[in-house]
Amino acid sequence: MKMHRLPDDGLPRRAPRRRWPMTLGAIALAFAAPAVQAADDGEPTDPRYCSMTARLLFAACGHEAEDDRLVMRAKCLNVADERERALCFGESRAAYAEATALCGEQLATRRAACNLLGEGRYDPAWGPDRFDSDFRLLSNPNPYFPLGIGNRWEYRGGDERNTVEVVDQTKLIAGVTCVVLRDLVYQEGRLVEATDDWFAAGRDGSSWYCGEEVKDYESFAGDRPRRPELVSTDGSFKHGRDHDKAGLIMPAQPQVGQAYLEEFSLGNAEDVSEILAVNYAYGANATLDRLVPRDLALRMCNSDCVVTKNYSLLEPGIFALKYYARGIGFFLETVPDEGEALQLVSCNFDARCVALPAPAR
Repeated sequence: MKMHRLPDDGLPRRAPRRRWPMTLGAIALAFAAPAVQAADDGEPTDPRYCSMTARLLFAACGHEAEDDRLVMRAKCLNVADERERALCFGESRAAYAEATALCGEQLATRRAACNLLGEGRYDPAWGPDRFDSDFRLLSNPNPYFPLGIGNRWEYRGGDERNTVEVVDQTKLIAGVTCVVLRDLVYQEGRLVEATDDWFAAGRDGSSWYCGEEVKDYESFAGDRPRRPELVSTDGSFKHGRDHDKAGLIMPAQPQVGQAYLEEFSLGNAEDVSEILAVNYAYGANATLDRLVPRDLALRMCNSDCVVTKNYSLLEPGIFALKYYARGIGFFLETVPDEGEALQLVSCNFDARCVALPAPAR
């Protein structure tokens, strides 16, 4: 589930990356070669499936960086101006160094995640017998991730406005009925992202993230009329397509220390969540209180809010804290390292949402 970033472009930002020598990238790729060869020869014998997955993705990342470098060099060759051509080749070298450094950081992040998630294969049990199909009559609704038809939330932070609505539509994914959440993000009043998220309601009370159709937009001042232009669908995935798999978005009974994958679309969408608190109340934990609007937390939490740490394995160094209230669901996201917050300003199904405090300017 995409984390919103404020205030620049509405898209996840990469952490500042160290500049490693080019030779380090070559050494790292050589280190990854045995893993690639093992995969080519058949199923690897190493039972540490999570770590093996990390090494294979590391090798793939390096090959992608090399492919991008070669394509960029080909483009540079066709620049007629000598000075511009030299700048182009310089940019190509810098981009390659940056890309190989990112590959190494992703590997380290994935290995750390393996320590949390375990070394087993990621292959969650799936089938219509495990999930509800009627979202108007759920057998065991998750109080921290309500999926009632017509539920609507609005969030604001910086120059961003974000609306999320459970629409009266479902999508059948690998035999499981998933409900559609329509997620629209605006910056300075202009649409920058329109996403349909697909969620399944487990009969045990868990909520699952089955995929998303992402559309990122940009508008340009010189256009007449100025309309949002589709610029990317990156991050889109669907359980069962290209071996992508659904992830857990909220456990039936959240426990402190629990860690789980929210998305499993390798190289495309790989989010991890860790549960930091299940009884959060403002004033009890200074670290979790940072950037949290006091009045909002007092309204939402009665020593019963869930707080998670959420991060992408593709974006090392960036994490967000997400706050969930019983009966309302997600009401706040903070990015401590960047001093940013996105908070709930209204919902249409709970009295606590009436006259919510406005975000700080």
